Amino acid sequence: MINPKVSGKPSVTLLVEDDLCHAQLIMHGLQKHHLDNVVYHVWDGEEALDYLFRRGKYVNREMSPRPDVVLLDLRMPKVDGLEVLKEVKESERLRGIPIIILTSSEAEVDLAQAYEYRANSYLVKPLDLKGFGQLMNTLTGYWLRCDHHPELSTQNEAAS
Repeated sequence: MINPKVSGKPSVTLLVEDDLCHAQLIMHGLQKHHLDNVVYHVWDGEEALDYLFRRGKYVNREMSPRPDVVLLDLRMPKVDGLEVLKEVKESERLRGIPIIILTSSEAEVDLAQAYEYRANSYLVKPLDLKGFGQLMNTLTGYWLRCDHHPELSTQNEAAS
């Protein structure tokens, strides 16, 4: 993950969430922590894959910068979040992007499948507003402030 204090550029988060209320809560939680972070929001798994693989309306690099982290819901229209996770982690040029599952599913089968497909974290959205706020504090505190990943190589970026 890019450390904005070192690189001088904001980190990029791709939010993949089909529920408007959840998306607003997540984006509010990110803004509340005053991160040097740009959030791109897509509404379904198909759009997420188009963004990540730079297809269709996302072919332009300036309009679809490579994310430093993906926040991915599981239950979405068109393409399920687990399928998005699988395709991204199978891609040599994208597999290094941390993907955090952010879902309401507590199903053991979803959890097991997400880690089998190499999710970096699996977070369950609380049902209450206070719990959601606490989850966002944890998410921003660890994944977006403390955790560091190497940037994808410029060679991989040029090839994409």
